[in-house]
Amino acid sequence: MLTNAAVWSPDSRWLVYDVRSTADGAVFDGTRIERVDVETGRIEMLYESVHAACCGVVTCSPVDDRVVFIRGPEWPTPEWSYAAARRQGMVVRTSQPGVAEQLDARDLVPPFTPGSLRGGSHVHLFSPDGALVSFTYEDALLDSRSEAGRQRNLRGIGVSICGQAVSVSHGHPRNHDGSAFSVLVTRLWDHPRPGSDEISRAFEEAWIGVDGYLRPDGSRQQRAIAFQGHVVTPAGETISEVFVVDLPDDPRLLAVAGDEPLEGTAATRPAPPRGVFQRRLTHTAHRRHPGIQGPRHWLRSSPDGGRIACLMRDDAGIVQIFTCSASGGEPVQVTRSPWDIAGAFSWSPNGHRIACIADGSVWVVDATSGEGRRLTPAVHDRTTPRPEACVFSPDGGRIAFLRHMPTAATGVAGESGAFNQIFVVDAAE
Repeated sequence: MLTNAAVWSPDSRWLVYDVRSTADGAVFDGTRIERVDVETGRIEMLYESVHAACCGVVTCSPVDDRVVFIRGPEWPTPEWSYAAARRQGMVVRTSQPGVAEQLDARDLVPPFTPGSLRGGSHVHLFSPDGALVSFTYEDALLDSRSEAGRQRNLRGIGVSICGQAVSVSHGHPRNHDGSAFSVLVTRLWDHPRPGSDEISRAFEEAWIGVDGYLRPDGSRQQRAIAFQGHVVTPAGETISEVFVVDLPDDPRLLAVAGDEPLEGTAATRPAPPRGVFQRRLTHTAHRRHPGIQGPRHWLRSSPDGGRIACLMRDDAGIVQIFTCSASGGEPVQVTRSPWDIAGAFSWSPNGHRIACIADGSVWVVDATSGEGRRLTPAVHDRTTPRPEACVFSPDGGRIAFLRHMPTAATGVAGESGAFNQIFVVDAAE
């Protein structure tokens, strides 16, 4: 499996991936993180999990040889098996394969430790300067149902400050230290008011710009994350809209608590740091097909931070790429394809093009005109390009994607048949 972003090494030579037994990766049962040299096909194993833990969803740092990925519980039990609230981030350097550090600390015993989490992190992405790692989070101590006097477990977005280690007490067998100080940066509501900007879920995030984005007054917001947020429309329908959370320019300020504890309490979720500002970008309840629509996908920002891309349905019901400004305003339709965009997409490093999959092919789309160019022949059987990943290389010369191909090789489950394989296609302008 390729992750939907950041799968290329900074020099565009290597692709990182994990191995799982199902084509869509829905069964999280892989035990290896590997990389492949795109020129020679040579494979190197970077990490192999032990003690019945599984690992996957690996991405690269854009500035050095670090990769980050999910690891599930070692020595799992029926009470503590793999789940959204029971996983963690791990970091390995490609120069030191097999040597892993635990990214986010965990503390399950009150009083909780600032900078640690009480649950699980997922889909880790380095910031453009490599100083921070974003992730989605769910809490292991709070329930997903409403309880008197207790907040619910709701999916949110967090950030880890790399190099700011956290040590916790070991009063719980699942507690552990971490190499980074981790906080939640989104504010959630158990019961959002219809028509408000309150959200019950924050997910599928992206760092905005290589250097943030320009505010309307011409000043620069250096660090910000775009994400999907669940709101309730005035009619009572839950839809996804585009939100932004602005972060302090100095990462160290993320360790400063606001009005509520960073680490949360036994009855409340962890709270955002001081100086974090959350706001809504899109208001689409009036559209024929309101909200972000189509297959699961992650928002993606243009390199200059000026445009945030998502999938929505046009008036004909076809899934298209739309963009919106980090300053807000009406979404702008980019593609006008007769076919649905199939899933994940990515921007070229110069911001001129977007890579996506539609009609059984990999496409590049002009980000201004929306004009598309088919890069691979249309395939409409089980070997069609898969929707999970379509990722430009850092040098803009190639696009990586997956196909489910017949092979005589032995797969994870020990049988031969069809398995996902990594492909690249020339994307030079």
